[in-house]
Amino acid sequence: MSRIGKLPIQIPAGVTVTEKDSIVTVKGPKGELTQTINPDIKISIEDGVLSLTRPSDERTHRAIHGLYRSLINNMVVGVSEGYKKELELVGVGYRASNVGQLLELSLGFTHNIYLHLPNEVKVETKSERNKNPLIILESADKQLIGQVCAKIRSFRMPEPYKGKGIKFVGEEIRRKSGKSAAK
Repeated sequence: MSRIGKLPIQIPAGVTVTEKDSIVTVKGPKGELTQTINPDIKISIEDGVLSLTRPSDERTHRAIHGLYRSLINNMVVGVSEGYKKELELVGVGYRASNVGQLLELSLGFTHNIYLHLPNEVKVETKSERNKNPLIILESADKQLIGQVCAKIRSFRMPEPYKGKGIKFVGEEIRRKSGKSAAK
């Protein structure tokens, strides 16, 4: 049995989960998410607990059992609590600002970068004196917020020599020493 797949999912108060024609819909205070699942995987909801079962121990069934359990659990957590990611801009002159869903980044290039974010993602920027600028992203969809963070990071990845770039708050960057002195 899949160690992840056999774990039950507790459905908190205020969250409803419905399944129809292999489409799982999760509604909660933070929004509504849907996910198409494999028709082989069966879902049962009893007393506020959702559990998934697979038809056989075939390799593909074992693989998707844990996958769909994790996806549905992420949806339940997202619509009840939401997800929050914080990105930090490390570098001289690096700035971030937003107007609605339009994020403007100044990352040392000759031009500013403008990124229009999806409506499901709430963005906020903070620039305090003597601190690195922060980009705070919030969403109910874990997959979408991860993709947006990866896109923003791709503009200026953290580099190992000076440590400049866009990194997650609390992320440790493995530093390298520069050239060694000649003997």
